[in-house]
Amino acid sequence: MAGQDVYARQGFGNRLDVAGNIGLLIVDFVNGFADPQAFGGGNVADAIANTRPVLEDARQRGWPVAHSRIVFADDKADLNIFGLKVPPLANLRRDDPASAIVDELAPAKGELVVCKTEPSAFFGTNLAAWLTQRAVRTLLIAGATTSGCVRASVVDAMSHGFRPFVLEDCVGDRALEPHRANLFDIQQKYGEVVPYPGLRAQLLAQSGI
Repeated sequence: MAGQDVYARQGFGNRLDVAGNIGLLIVDFVNGFADPQAFGGGNVADAIANTRPVLEDARQRGWPVAHSRIVFADDKADLNIFGLKVPPLANLRRDDPASAIVDELAPAKGELVVCKTEPSAFFGTNLAAWLTQRAVRTLLIAGATTSGCVRASVVDAMSHGFRPFVLEDCVGDRALEPHRANLFDIQQKYGEVVPYPGLRAQLLAQSGI
């Protein structure tokens, strides 16, 4: 990326190591974001498919797993700036199939599902407390969209003291330009951006398997 040397010269992009207990956050992989005719497109479908083995690993190894979905009130009483900027989002309601998590990543018993009306999975939810109770320090993050709810969740994860590891092959956006730009920015300032296959061996060793 043009200008990358400026970041290096100014000291950005220091690497984070995996530390402590591992958790997995899957952001807004719901039917509406899987549908190119709704909120999807780009590389979102590939990111959903790539998240399946990550979720399987997490379940096999007992890593805490949390999911998020956007849920507005049926009467839109909680309509906010997010909903004003993107009015169709306010149609994602609890019983709307578009708001439901995709079948291939459907939550299992014991996994947290947070409903939110803001981009971040942390804002106004119990996610941080839930992860802290389970002593999570390194948080793997998958989901959509990279430039929106994933980025917002990464920034809040870092702000809460978690080490965000964004799984490059497991996050997607409706357009590749903002996807790539935001991954670059996350790596420089907020967390680690790594493909899951390259990280997997380190994670399994870290968790004692």
